[in-house]
Amino acid sequence: MNSNANSCPFCGLESNRILEENGCAKALRDGYPVTNLHTLVVPNRHVATYFELTDDERHNIHVLLQSQQEKISAADSSVRGFNIGWNCGEVAGQTVFHAHVHLIPRRQGDMDNPRGGIRGLMPGRGDYLDTSWAD
Repeated sequence: MNSNANSCPFCGLESNRILEENGCAKALRDGYPVTNLHTLVVPNRHVATYFELTDDERHNIHVLLQSQQEKISAADSSVRGFNIGWNCGEVAGQTVFHAHVHLIPRRQGDMDNPRGGIRGLMPGRGDYLDTSWAD
């Protein structure tokens, strides 16, 4: 796990990648998008996970999430929902160890069965009404 700010892709971002920013954070398109307009919101300060952020940083990230959600919805009328997600730690799937949140626009039919949303990360656990996996 590399947590060095000198090699971090989110530290020192080129200004043309930044969609919007405020005092503590910036928004940019994901370099490996799950869906069209997949956006990241990243704190300016280099910390590894959400749990290291200050209250002010979390607030400013929330403001950018809300603003980007509105802009994405206005730009693409096919967007019907969003997934918002943090990966905190290598075992949770984090690959860039600078805290960042994913704002993933969702469209009708973009996957066969979206039921359970992020619960689908664990195979067979997405449909929480089917508890046969718990036996």
